[in-house]
Amino acid sequence: MSNMRYISTRGQAPELGFADVLLAGLATDGGLYVPTEWPSLPSLPTGDYASLAAAVMRPYVIQDGAVGDIDEAAFEAMCRDAYATFRHPATVPLVQIGPNEWIMELFHGPTLAFKDVALQLVGRLFDHVLSARNERVMIVGATSGDTGSAAIDGVKSCNNVDIVILYPAGRVSDVQRRQMTTVDSPNVHTVAIDGTFDDCQDLVKAMFNDAQFRNELNLSAVNSINWARVMAQTVYYVAAIDALGDQPVSFSVPTGNFGNVLAGWIAREMGASVDSLIVGSNKNDILTRFFESHQMVADGVVPTLSPSMDIQVSSNFERLLFEMNDRDGAVTAHQLSTFRSTGQLAVEPDQFATWAAPVFKAARCNDELTLSTMADVYRESGMLLDPHTAVGVSAARQIRARQEDQSGVPVVTLATAHPAKFPAAVIKATGVHPNLPEHLADLLERPERTNNVANDLAAVQAFVRSVAR
Repeated sequence: MSNMRYISTRGQAPELGFADVLLAGLATDGGLYVPTEWPSLPSLPTGDYASLAAAVMRPYVIQDGAVGDIDEAAFEAMCRDAYATFRHPATVPLVQIGPNEWIMELFHGPTLAFKDVALQLVGRLFDHVLSARNERVMIVGATSGDTGSAAIDGVKSCNNVDIVILYPAGRVSDVQRRQMTTVDSPNVHTVAIDGTFDDCQDLVKAMFNDAQFRNELNLSAVNSINWARVMAQTVYYVAAIDALGDQPVSFSVPTGNFGNVLAGWIAREMGASVDSLIVGSNKNDILTRFFESHQMVADGVVPTLSPSMDIQVSSNFERLLFEMNDRDGAVTAHQLSTFRSTGQLAVEPDQFATWAAPVFKAARCNDELTLSTMADVYRESGMLLDPHTAVGVSAARQIRARQEDQSGVPVVTLATAHPAKFPAAVIKATGVHPNLPEHLADLLERPERTNNVANDLAAVQAFVRSVAR
């Protein structure tokens, strides 16, 4: 029986078991939870994605002792239930678009984004643990587009969960907004904030850091500060490598909050044959600049065709930074507070050489290059890409063109959203209108309900209090 424990990246919060980490989201010292060690991959089962998912995640989840801990049979049932909601028999199919060049379609879930792969499971985990403990939580989250609708879909039927999602007004696509604002469940609330995604994320973190408010409303999180999100995303890296014959594979990941690409790094730490991880940035290229210069310097956020990546503060980078600091929480906390006050963070050359250089490569892609990549792929293979996935494909092709990778290693770009979520960009690039799948065909006719709240902590907290049940 595994009894994995979890520690905070800032070193001051109590050690917890999985069920408590799931409900906590953010640690009480403001840090993010990580396991005390990285387990080794098990021998992989043959069969479907749900079986693979249960096997890969088992060491992180299965525990005994506390009320609400999850046993093996219950966890397997939750995995099966979660992935039954996907519209493709392979759940996350691989599609070849060129020599040694693949796309992994992560958008066949209910809300057409890669976030569904984790959040369909996380919603079920929440309901299981909360029912066993007879507790209720208020989930507050920020979204740059896809997390919000995926989180809402994951918990809209949960009996023990209320959810409030903040999104930047006018900075998400119409489809993304409507996937949140048209859900007619009494436990679901959306809030349009006059600001950027980073503003929304800051408001969420401030609510968690207000201990009295956090305890009063029993706050919890489903964005990728929640360990369960990142854990569930490790599985498709293992699935891709397995499908390509268990050889080394490089992955190109359109990257904003760093959670998706970090999941690949974790899969590698567990023993998966991940050759390299290519970080694809749009014009908001703070991460690409970090991997080029070893320094993180925040800049203003520029709106682009790939809005889910219009970010300057990548929350999940903290987990990698913690590893770079040899898991020293005090050093990590100091670096992050300096970054908050000065907008700058640097790591030592030897840290970078040990932790980042062997694995991470990075490239940037402006809107013009995004559109031309979408056009090229459509011309070459007939495949429509959303603009975020196009950033990933462009980054992969740029790295290959730099002759950094002449090894013949297959490159898999993670397709993070269905093209129909960004019809304007797809039409501009290809002249083709991407259709929504049947279950969302009438989305643009459904009535919306949302709330406009000032970009102000007290106002947002007042709203959250008003809707708590």
